[in-house]
Amino acid sequence: MLALDPHPLLALGAFTTTLPAPIGEVPTSAEILALLHPDAPAPMASDDATRAAIRDLLRHGGFKPTGRSKPASEYLLKAAAEGFLGPINVVVDACNAASLHSGLPISVVDLDRTVPLDSGPPLRVGIAPPGANYVFNASGQAIDIGGLLCLFDREGPCANAVKDAQRTKTTPDTRRTLSIVWGSAALGDRTERVVAWYRALLERAGATTLSV
Repeated sequence: MLALDPHPLLALGAFTTTLPAPIGEVPTSAEILALLHPDAPAPMASDDATRAAIRDLLRHGGFKPTGRSKPASEYLLKAAAEGFLGPINVVVDACNAASLHSGLPISVVDLDRTVPLDSGPPLRVGIAPPGANYVFNASGQAIDIGGLLCLFDREGPCANAVKDAQRTKTTPDTRRTLSIVWGSAALGDRTERVVAWYRALLERAGATTLSV
């Protein structure tokens, strides 16, 4: 399903999730909701070393992960501390919980809204070319993603460790998703541990997950 361009720092985790009903009809479990609070007990915690390693990962291609372009995991820390991290849907909520506590950015895309590549695996992870950009929210705001590690389909980049593209985000009708954990090789087995925890949260909430 997924081709990876060579990258010296990337330790990527990926899995698909299949829901028993459209995502808008699947409740987020009490376990996941509790984890949206920054002080909730969790099997791991974000720290300065993790944040530094992720920023180094995103800088490798020339991207500057600062200001409004900081890693999504750092945004979640700030939002949770200020009480603004509320529920969205079960897959995104589990993603946010895992990212908040692990310090690793995570993307979620609706698989049925991606367009498979013409040849090879349907999707690819690589660095976006200079000048690349996409719309990341319903208001039509765009982000410059040149030099940033991204997930690509035939239409171009559609997700990354900063902001995912609006065109492949989940909707209330979503039944299948792909989650990408953007980890760093400098953090040892952290990616594998985050993937295992994230999948377990979803499976206990009634979803089925499959390794990619």
